[in-house]
Amino acid sequence: MTRLIDELKKLPGIGSKTAQRLAFHILRSSDEDAELLAVAVRDVKASLRLCSICNNITDVDPCVYCSSATRNQRLVCVVEEPTNIASIEKTKHFNGVYHVLHGAISPLHGVGPEQLRISNLMRRVDDDQVDEVILATNPTVEGEATATYLSTQLRRAGLKVTRIAMGIPVGSDIEYTDEITMLKAMEGRREV
Repeated sequence: MTRLIDELKKLPGIGSKTAQRLAFHILRSSDEDAELLAVAVRDVKASLRLCSICNNITDVDPCVYCSSATRNQRLVCVVEEPTNIASIEKTKHFNGVYHVLHGAISPLHGVGPEQLRISNLMRRVDDDQVDEVILATNPTVEGEATATYLSTQLRRAGLKVTRIAMGIPVGSDIEYTDEITMLKAMEGRREV
């Protein structure tokens, strides 16, 4: 039981108490349910891998985005996590490809540029396969640090580097907007 709790604590966002609750839940589960969970974990590890081009999670290499003939392979959107791709895809307005960093620069958590998957992005740029890189990292301190670092590295390559716009969400009230969000909204304004 201790070994199971220790393994569950390794999952992101799972502390000691949650790990204990999960372990006891698994213990109380039927043998069939416990086996299905174990098989699901083994299967996902056996069948999924990272795309060799963009680092997205995939069952084929290269992934469906990187191998698509209908996508603009010269337009690359950089995101922090594979889950960010779904949010962009929901818009149905982006027809480029992606690059997944699997994190963001966070000195407080010991994450520097060398811990992120930046090298194959730089290879794509160095091989002159990219016209524009869109930095779509989160609007957090870590996401901003990552975008700043990447823009510095990519500008040396002489290509167009853009950052997603940030500001007031549609449907919200300006009265409740914090000063940073309002500043970003003012900086990102455009002519109408």
